[in-house]
Amino acid sequence: METAPQVAQEGTLLSDRNTDVTLEVHDAPQCTAVNDILARVGDKWSVRVVMALTDGSQRFNQLRREIPGISQRMLTRTLRGLERDGLVSRAVTPSVPPRVDYALTELGRSLCDPVARLGNWAIANIAKVEAARAVYDGGQD
Repeated sequence: METAPQVAQEGTLLSDRNTDVTLEVHDAPQCTAVNDILARVGDKWSVRVVMALTDGSQRFNQLRREIPGISQRMLTRTLRGLERDGLVSRAVTPSVPPRVDYALTELGRSLCDPVARLGNWAIANIAKVEAARAVYDGGQD
């Protein structure tokens, strides 16, 4: 029986039957952009901040109290990244001390439903994932 030729890809051998997915050269920047966006919305803190803001704007310390385990530095970095990506807006009210409120933008609100669906999928399938992990880990001896 003749075997299919092997194609090396980043250390993994693939048969030519599994290389039907092609990436046009002009698609590479788009893939990079998609990866950047998925990295942002897939980040554990970004998801938690977005979900914390679904009911309306909040001040920094309100967010920090609502998201257990997040440090002040990480919340600051996460909010800046979400603001940079257009998912969160920052409104400063001049007062002493200055009042800063964070809210989801229209783009950020459009992310809530997919994130909630993914969370619901995780809840519905956690037992199956844990069972699969146990089987996999048991075979790693």
